[in-house]
Amino acid sequence: MSKGNVFVISAASGTGKTTLVSRLVQQHPNVRVSVSHTTRPPRAGEVNGQHYHFVSEEEFVRLAGEGAFLEHAQVFGNYYGTSYESVQSMCEQGYDVILEIDVQGAQQVRKALPEALSIFILPPSLAVLEQRLRQRQTDSEEVIARRLSEAVDEIQQALTFDYVVSNRSLQQAEEELWCIFQAARLLKRNHVASIEKVLQNT
Repeated sequence: MSKGNVFVISAASGTGKTTLVSRLVQQHPNVRVSVSHTTRPPRAGEVNGQHYHFVSEEEFVRLAGEGAFLEHAQVFGNYYGTSYESVQSMCEQGYDVILEIDVQGAQQVRKALPEALSIFILPPSLAVLEQRLRQRQTDSEEVIARRLSEAVDEIQQALTFDYVVSNRSLQQAEEELWCIFQAARLLKRNHVASIEKVLQNT
């Protein structure tokens, strides 16, 4: 069994990243999403170990101090982190693992795990992004304005990623994402054992 790859997927809020990731996981059983640790309380319907690993602040700080996280950050007063051990375990089992995180977290992961492949999901335009945010009908004008301002900063970071997928069409973007996953399986680092086996039999 070949080892799975780690994919860091980032995007501005409202780009459709979560929908794309969900569709990819549903269509391909060998793809998993990393479950983050957090100190925030569970929301209605959330299951510990499935949506998040819910831990106390003391436990989170202890884990961070031990270097247990590939990346971690404080967002709106709560801590979030990606477990190195959990990601590595899934990869060893042959799963491709998605880390659905922001651009700051992506930078941390690429430093800690240089072999991780990074993908930025690009909106067709800022106008379309604004339209999508308004269609949610969940944010105030102030929040929408802040998200759009943050989006400009995040999109400027797109060129630091390995791949960029434009979400003009959900189906096309999903197909392009899957092409990246398939191509990653052909990276030479994933075939060292196969190459050595062929050479030993010559």
